[in-house]
Amino acid sequence: MRHRFTRRTVVAALPLLLAACQSSNRASLPTVNFVSYSTPVEQFDYASAYAPLEDGGFQLPAIAYNDFDPAFLRQTVSSPGNYEPGTIVVSPSTKFLYLIQPDGTAIRYGIGVGREGFAWSGEATVGFKREWPKWFPPDEMIARDSSLEKYRDGMDGGPQNPIGARGLYLWQGNKDTLYRIHGTNQPQSIGTNASSGCIRMWQQDIIDLYNRVDLGAKVVVLA
Repeated sequence: MRHRFTRRTVVAALPLLLAACQSSNRASLPTVNFVSYSTPVEQFDYASAYAPLEDGGFQLPAIAYNDFDPAFLRQTVSSPGNYEPGTIVVSPSTKFLYLIQPDGTAIRYGIGVGREGFAWSGEATVGFKREWPKWFPPDEMIARDSSLEKYRDGMDGGPQNPIGARGLYLWQGNKDTLYRIHGTNQPQSIGTNASSGCIRMWQQDIIDLYNRVDLGAKVVVLA
């Protein structure tokens, strides 16, 4: 089944859970300090990592990785700080997301982050995971772009859906923050400030991350 849930206890809250990256003027989460360097340790086989992919009945195109700054390609690097294994660390300023490994390294991915006025920072957990999630544009987004009105009741998952192949939903306690780590159908946006607050990744990278991350994993988004 294409729309598989991985946390049954939140089914009743689906309209809230599946809202697109909220862009309201709520207070940001607490600021977290960060060591902003990491040393490359190992590169992946990019021809395989970014090859065309069939997933959930959909065809995903290859990523033209040679057209991008190689710093944004998936690679293993030294850990960016003293974090527990399994922690996701997001550095909006450098456009990197790190998944901390048990051996003192991290898998680093390139990301796209929020435009000015839409960014946020702080700590959360992965409260919910979904494959090919439905997209519900928030009211503020519809107000900015009336063409999105037709999706007020949701846009089904698929290659045209801006949430992409996977979604990791960020929670604080029992409250959905409405911020996500998700795929994108705009690969050129990786390495830029382009989203409405959420953290976007290449489809192949979000699938890779999704498969490595557990529910309840800590997420640190840096100021």
